[in-house]
Amino acid sequence: MAVRPRLTTAKVVDAALELVDEQGAGALTLAAVAARTGVATPSLYKHVASLAELRGHIGVRVIEDMTARFTEAVLGRSGDEAVEALMHAHRAYAAEHPNRYAAAPMDPLHDELQRAAGAKLMDVLLATLRSYGLEGSDAVHATRRLRVIAHGFASIESSGGFGLPEGLDDTYDQLVRMYLDDLRGQS
Repeated sequence: MAVRPRLTTAKVVDAALELVDEQGAGALTLAAVAARTGVATPSLYKHVASLAELRGHIGVRVIEDMTARFTEAVLGRSGDEAVEALMHAHRAYAAEHPNRYAAAPMDPLHDELQRAAGAKLMDVLLATLRSYGLEGSDAVHATRRLRVIAHGFASIESSGGFGLPEGLDDTYDQLVRMYLDDLRGQS
């Protein structure tokens, strides 16, 4: 009889992310994750207390993935070059992982499980904008505008909401330039 590898919370989250990537967040159930990991559903409760907690862990993992991707994109860059790289990395992540991206939490800073990961992502965004001299509420507003542009565009694009023939890359580049002009006007 084959020995089953020991199940951990990380392995449960890995299996859940595979399921989300393949079938979308709507397919996420404890029973589906249990089947994927080869255990009975009650065995998952040793690793996650509920489906809601599992979703929280998925959110942490997605935020961590995005933070790593965005950090890599901006590393060694500053100013317009860093912001442009960040915005393109955001769009690319959503395009490469549409179901995972859709499972990302909207407000991780106010969730106990996701707060630390959300703060790290926020630190990357704020550091990217630092060269514009924005501080306090100005920096928060600039971060929100960046998120609205990148997330809004990526969400509409991944759901097939842009049906007109004009190139999406052209539209996104126009939005990036508009945002950069706004940042330069504030600094």
